[in-house]
Amino acid sequence: MKIFRKIRRTLIASGKTKSYIIYAFGEILLIVIGILIAWKINSINEIRKNRIVEVKIYQSLNEELNTNLILLDSSIVRYARNVQTIQNTIKSIRSQPQEITEELKEGIINVKFQSTKLQSASINSVSSTNKFEFIKSDLLRDLIASYPNELNNFENQDAKIGNIIINRLQPVIESHVSLIDILLNRESKYNKNTSFSGTSDYVKLLNNRAYQNVLVDRLIQTENQLIIGNNLRDKTQIIAYKLNKELGN
Repeated sequence: MKIFRKIRRTLIASGKTKSYIIYAFGEILLIVIGILIAWKINSINEIRKNRIVEVKIYQSLNEELNTNLILLDSSIVRYARNVQTIQNTIKSIRSQPQEITEELKEGIINVKFQSTKLQSASINSVSSTNKFEFIKSDLLRDLIASYPNELNNFENQDAKIGNIIINRLQPVIESHVSLIDILLNRESKYNKNTSFSGTSDYVKLLNNRAYQNVLVDRLIQTENQLIIGNNLRDKTQIIAYKLNKELGN
């Protein structure tokens, strides 16, 4: 800067106005170029920092989604198995006492319910904070924005099935079937070869309208959950695939 000031004073003292104007313009140009270079460096650093944050977000989401895929896979298998069991039970409604096998009894009093707890901490964190701004892909942003609602639909349907089993199905079963039978059905640690209690009336239970109604309702809601679960799994896979592409995997 001292050199520039010295040059300016020399040009002014010499009275060379044209030379001074050219010099002044050149000095301004150098300053502008310096500012542009500094701005570019800052911009590159900012992009690099944002990319680091973006990658961390993608990695966190990817880990969560992969966990959900495992949970959904096991849940879908369980829902499909439950649908088959309920359908078999409905088919046995007109069965005679001698036709009700021990295997059929297990299906009739099936009150097992396992809630699926999907992970949502990372996806909710991104959707509800400024982390959303770091995601460059418009398609990925749209998929992530809609995902929490998909999770809520799944969880609500799961809760609906749980309510049917615990508050409607189990009471009507207990009014016709011995609790010992239910215990043997629910707890695998007990000997499955143990005889069912003679106080249970499976024929009467099968012909009970309340039992039939709740059985059909459980079937409908489980079939709905199977559809929801498959759709959610597909969307989870799509997001995970897009994240892997962004991560360069």
